[in-house]
Amino acid sequence: MIPKKREIHLQKLLRRLELEMENLEQLSIALTHPSFILEQEDNELANNQRLEFLGDAVVDLVVGHYLYEQYPHKPEGELTKMRAALVCESSLANAARRVSLGEYLLIGKGERGCGGADRSSNLADAWEAMIGSIYLELGIDAVRPLILRYIEPEIEMVRKGHYGDYKTLLQEVVQKHRNDTVNYEIIREVGPDHAKQFTACVCINGVQQAQGEGKTKKEAEQNAACRTLVQMGILE
Repeated sequence: MIPKKREIHLQKLLRRLELEMENLEQLSIALTHPSFILEQEDNELANNQRLEFLGDAVVDLVVGHYLYEQYPHKPEGELTKMRAALVCESSLANAARRVSLGEYLLIGKGERGCGGADRSSNLADAWEAMIGSIYLELGIDAVRPLILRYIEPEIEMVRKGHYGDYKTLLQEVVQKHRNDTVNYEIIREVGPDHAKQFTACVCINGVQQAQGEGKTKKEAEQNAACRTLVQMGILE
């Protein structure tokens, strides 16, 4: 049984999502970061990693099916690029932010103190885990419109031909002013060699703009470019 306070909090999230669920156990687990469990006396409690694994497959299926139906004349290679743009970390983290998912995430005090509740990697993982939990409870027909609704701005970018290459889009925007320059810098690396997490920042004319995180330097730079475009009002 989950605490009554937690249940009320999760019901608030479900109202935002326009869903109804009787069993909230899986949803609560989906929004439990591993760092939270490490700080509990019973650290054998479940975290969201298994549900993230399931949700990742569900999101891939839904987005792949959508693109297959919407673009019947696109070849496999182009569809793959389009799907990669829609299910990348920045896209899923944006979806999570649109429902303020960080507010519902149980996360360790240390991780929260470092901004973990708004870290793109944590939000993207929590979004996938949440999708996994809803899929188990309500099935594919419930998660399909949910997934597509909350990545609609990214779908629109793909429709316009921007397949997640936010660095190129930012470069095009900045180059409208002939002498402006864009540079990227990796400002942080954390984690063991097999599971690095990088943080990149964007500088325009030497002035730092936004930061982004990723599992590779390239992904971190793309996420930083994406957040800069949001700040500039180019993307929602």
